[in-house]
Amino acid sequence: MYQAQENRYENMKYFSCGKSGLKLPAVSLGLWHNFGSKDNFDNMKDLIFTAFDNGITHFDLANNYGPVYGSAEDNFGRIMESDMRPYRNQMVISTKAGYDMWPGPYGDGGSRKYLLSSLDESLKRMKLDYVDIFYHHRMDPETPLEETMLALDSIVKSGKALYVGISNYTGEVMEKAAVILKELKCPFIINQNRYSIFDRSIEENGLKAAAVQNGCGIIAFSPLAQGLLTDKYLHGIPEDSRIKRDGRFLNESALTEKTLGQIRALNEIAANRGQSLAQMALSWILKDGEVTSVLIGASRPSQITENIGIIRKLDFTEEELKEVDRICGL
Repeated sequence: MYQAQENRYENMKYFSCGKSGLKLPAVSLGLWHNFGSKDNFDNMKDLIFTAFDNGITHFDLANNYGPVYGSAEDNFGRIMESDMRPYRNQMVISTKAGYDMWPGPYGDGGSRKYLLSSLDESLKRMKLDYVDIFYHHRMDPETPLEETMLALDSIVKSGKALYVGISNYTGEVMEKAAVILKELKCPFIINQNRYSIFDRSIEENGLKAAAVQNGCGIIAFSPLAQGLLTDKYLHGIPEDSRIKRDGRFLNESALTEKTLGQIRALNEIAANRGQSLAQMALSWILKDGEVTSVLIGASRPSQITENIGIIRKLDFTEEELKEVDRICGL
């Protein structure tokens, strides 16, 4: 039976999620990859244990994480049941619904029917009575925004989630959602969006500014640009890399000479800071205090221990930030 390290909270920093009372670790663990039906279960346990032993209290899932759909929640539920149950009150567990989950017209989008039934199934798979955060996973133009937000409010009032969030929304739609949820007195506390040195769309679409204005936190997924912002590809494409294994979310065409040149230049800045490129890329996300947490994925426990090293150096000089922007063509 797993027993957590007693000094685990000394290894992490925690930041308030917007203006809410909930704090999240600077680094959170996402189960998007490496927790599916074809992955090694013992390695999954090692990833969860390593994360928790180092102060990572937040574990992020979605109904269709796998493959196959639902398998990441299933595997997480097995680990909860066998080892993590005594620590439930020290964990923040989130899941989502919004993308394709099951056949037919009721397994996708933002309808009340889909969101409520999906969360019920997620709770069964994870062997939980409630999640800490439930997200609508994407904007759905075919469902009235009011219906989706009322569904999130119902979920909180039912006791099946403590807080709600939205993911992959633009700033404009997020502001409309925030107005509805505020009127309902629903604890809307967080936005989950893609954000990295290479992908600054949340700045361009107004989401980052709107979140701050509305007192909401932000958690950034794909902060390493699917592995581009690491030293993994500086000397070719390793056989065990995600490009070779999968290729759906990152393929060889992304590694242009221009991109490789940018990665090498960024790697030099990181080295001068005493960080790996991955550590610097994660630190950059948290540099201004407007992002609550960075959401990492991991295939090996050593990646988790490396990434949490960012808490020792989150600040940047003005010169470093200008050089990062210059390298990115900004």
